[in-house]
Amino acid sequence: MTTWVLLRGLMREARHWGEFAHQFQCGMGVSQVVTLDFPGNGSLHAQPSNSSVEEMANYCHDQLRLSGHAPPYKVLALSLGAMVAVEWCRQHPEEIERMVLINTSLAPHNPFYHRLRPVNYPALARFLIAGGADRREQLILRLTSNKKRTPEQRAQLLAQWVGYAKDSPITRTSILSQLYAAIRYRAAPGAPRVPTLLLASLQDRLVSVQCSYTLAKRWGCAIRSHDSAGHDLPLDDGAWVTEQVRQWVVAVK
Repeated sequence: MTTWVLLRGLMREARHWGEFAHQFQCGMGVSQVVTLDFPGNGSLHAQPSNSSVEEMANYCHDQLRLSGHAPPYKVLALSLGAMVAVEWCRQHPEEIERMVLINTSLAPHNPFYHRLRPVNYPALARFLIAGGADRREQLILRLTSNKKRTPEQRAQLLAQWVGYAKDSPITRTSILSQLYAAIRYRAAPGAPRVPTLLLASLQDRLVSVQCSYTLAKRWGCAIRSHDSAGHDLPLDDGAWVTEQVRQWVVAVK
């Protein structure tokens, strides 16, 4: 029995998958879906964050075995989580059966101005200097989601996220450690040694979709793109993500 492992991105935790984890499990017809928190986030917010993607990959390797989930694993990962998945596969290719990477970017394959759109630099800098939980979650929602919501739906989602942030507060030191890890990570020059699917949002306002297209070309792997969703593709259209993965798994045995 293969376990699907879901990995989130910068400053996010397992609860931010929302309804998607259950939706994905039902849509894929699988028995085990594991959502991991990285140190410094969510249930592990009191622990210091890892300062490298390599350490995060080692954490995934160790934590799954300690919790009784034996390999091989199928991994679905978003943004920074996708960087971790790539490194995990490099370190332990025998553990990973296949990967789905969503809206990620990797040095040296992608230039810095594609990995984080320059138009976002001022807002992110202000947040790091003086942003509280409310302002931070508002900014994250604005930058990562394009889904149309009523004012009531938006307020409800933000209240939920702010609640997570106050219940499991991430420190500024942990945020900077995770940023540092993402910025300095350099992926191996070759393609991952397992079947890989890239999912990309054409309207991603945080990371250029060109990052995913470049990786697909260099790796010779499948890529599918969404016309309207934002960076947090599972949040904006979880049903689409699940269907793309389901079709790919059926086609690529």
